[in-house]
Amino acid sequence: MNRNRLRYTCRWIVHVAVQVCLFNLILVMPVYATDPHVTDYSKSTLGLYDISTFDVYADRQTVHIIAGGKQTKGDRQLTVQYMQSKDGGRNWTNPITINEKKTAISAKRGNDIQLAASGSQLVALMQKKSELPGMGPIISLYSSDHGKTWQLGANPAHDDDGNQAHIELIVDQRGFFHAVWLEDPEENSYQSIRYAQSVDGGIQWQQPKTLDDTTCSCCWNTMVLSSQGLLNVLYRDMVPRDMTLIQSADNGSSWQHVGTVGEFGWQLNGCPQTGGSLAYVQQNKVELLHSLVWTGMNEKAGLYYLVSSDNGRNWSAPKRLGVAAINGDLAGHDGRGVMAVWNEMEAVGMSVVYAETKDNGVTWSSPVRIAKADNAATQPRLVATTGGNALVLWTEKLAGKPGRLAWKILLSKDNR
Repeated sequence: MNRNRLRYTCRWIVHVAVQVCLFNLILVMPVYATDPHVTDYSKSTLGLYDISTFDVYADRQTVHIIAGGKQTKGDRQLTVQYMQSKDGGRNWTNPITINEKKTAISAKRGNDIQLAASGSQLVALMQKKSELPGMGPIISLYSSDHGKTWQLGANPAHDDDGNQAHIELIVDQRGFFHAVWLEDPEENSYQSIRYAQSVDGGIQWQQPKTLDDTTCSCCWNTMVLSSQGLLNVLYRDMVPRDMTLIQSADNGSSWQHVGTVGEFGWQLNGCPQTGGSLAYVQQNKVELLHSLVWTGMNEKAGLYYLVSSDNGRNWSAPKRLGVAAINGDLAGHDGRGVMAVWNEMEAVGMSVVYAETKDNGVTWSSPVRIAKADNAATQPRLVATTGGNALVLWTEKLAGKPGRLAWKILLSKDNR
């Protein structure tokens, strides 16, 4: 058995063990209010047979989506579709295929395709399909005409023979694209987190940097920028298996380890396959950094909210959300508060739940279930849209049916 195959087999065994532990956390059934319009949301396969991966990115008034799936039931390759909305998700352009005849893609929820947009320039990053799932180099695609046409760009990792996964991508106010991912080019049998930047819209990428040479092997990473250009990366560390924050104040040239977000001290020889979330929101002229993190620490397992007024150097006490919550995401509007969505693990599957806070997490609205657990709703994403509202998206798969993308507009309390 070669080294990559052995590594994949060991990762799969550990993943199964962790998932058994997660199932055992469901000790109390959550009792939530259910949205009276719980079935009143949009669903689509974007012209494909099914949807198995997606990403969403909000750029000013425009919301961009890419989603991947099979064109027919028997397909072995993923087709990636792109569409956009100018009105917060109410209306969408017709889907456009962005990887037609370019290359085969490997992606799934938790190791999703990635998208970022700035005006007419868009960049999409994803993993190339290889012999083993989750193994393969990054593929870069870019568009300079608002997503109408797409071309191949360079690999941010500068290594087309390597394995790069769990990619994250954002763009700053100057139109420079920033990417992080996990890889092990030295074959140390553990992952590191790497970073690269593109200043020409994804055509070329600068030499990658190592941000941390030992990380958890299969949790997604999160990036966010402050209004002053402070670049933040949230990732799951190796020892302990808590979420760690690292920052750059000079456009990615140098990086500083800031600390742990929620110091749980979780010791785990495995991967829970769940990352965290970050969002900057201004309140009373102070820019606050909000975060959601998940831990499997004994007697503390769950999803936690924290907030920082000094860019992550100090955090509030962790506040638990939900009952058996996981896979959280955040979004907010300056002066209006923060919304959170997450998966709630229930006996028949995972539902999608949301709540909001107007006082930086001191109090939260009563959680509301917006997608039922028997729809196998998975890993919701949340973006702030116009008028103080937000758009939540997730994938779902009804029994015996193809997977599909689902989304719902969340109206701020001020707009109801």
